[in-house]
Amino acid sequence: MGEVSTVGIDLAKSVFQVHGSDPSGAVIFRKKLRRDQVLSFFSTLPRCVVAMEACASAHYWAREIAAVGHDTRLIPPAYVKPFVKRQKNDMADAEAICEAAQRPTMRFVQGKSAEAQASGVIFRTRDLLVRQRTQLINALRGHLTEFGYIVRQGVGHVAKLVDIVGDPASEIPTEARPVLTVIAESLQAMQAQIAVLDREIASRAKADPVAKRLTTIPGVGPVIATALVALAPAASTFRRGRDFAAWLGLVPRQHSSGGKERLGRTTKMGERSLRRLLILGASSATKVAARDPDKAGAWLAGMLARKPRMLVTVALANKMARTVWALMAHGGSYRAPAAAV
Repeated sequence: MGEVSTVGIDLAKSVFQVHGSDPSGAVIFRKKLRRDQVLSFFSTLPRCVVAMEACASAHYWAREIAAVGHDTRLIPPAYVKPFVKRQKNDMADAEAICEAAQRPTMRFVQGKSAEAQASGVIFRTRDLLVRQRTQLINALRGHLTEFGYIVRQGVGHVAKLVDIVGDPASEIPTEARPVLTVIAESLQAMQAQIAVLDREIASRAKADPVAKRLTTIPGVGPVIATALVALAPAASTFRRGRDFAAWLGLVPRQHSSGGKERLGRTTKMGERSLRRLLILGASSATKVAARDPDKAGAWLAGMLARKPRMLVTVALANKMARTVWALMAHGGSYRAPAAAV
């Protein structure tokens, strides 16, 4: 029996499945491990490659297993699936992970430190609160519509909704007012919590030199800049800006064959939060350019003149992603192109 060179581990909450193979791919062992047995088991193995699917707990286990002397690698689940033979179970998954890790062209996910994961918590929390705020706004607007009060959409008009609920002269039934007051007060509390997170993000953007340089890009504000610093992999992970844009899912999905190119919608791969933030930033920039074409660059003005605005927004988000990579990889600040003539 040869010496183990690669181990695939199927992560779980309580019971883990591991599959070890030698350099030729021959099976060395298959084992089930309880959670408290994982680190003690790997501490007895000689140094080898330990692969796992990139998931919620993968970065934690990659750090812990690396600490006992192994080379850990994270694989996107979509790249493991083709190696699963017939029926799917923990044993088959661990074997597929082990085989995928041995492929010379396999792409791996960069592991994150605990500090990097902690930096991303503020954006996850802000996203959660913004979604909850939207739910409360929609609920309050919907209820008030039933009583004849119409308020325009948008966060900027939330105060009008709250004022209607708090106005004793408004024609809201007595039975409904206490309940609507609960929604209004929850909405105000949510607004205050989001404002606290926004201030924290703004202070981080000013303190971090990379985030400060990224805010020079049109459409990139403190939230997007600090999110890119916290959530994006190192610029050295990608060979060029177009690879970073592809990782974010801002490129067309290909279904080409026989030399005929067929492009579809965006792939929507990679980090979902960063993709959404960049599209929101690009939407803001295209809105400004549509109002005042003289201030837009030649490329953006020309695109808006020829293409639908949403298509231009996604194309601009792709362009912003490439610019972000260039600044992160090579330093410097954004230099604006010549204005449209």
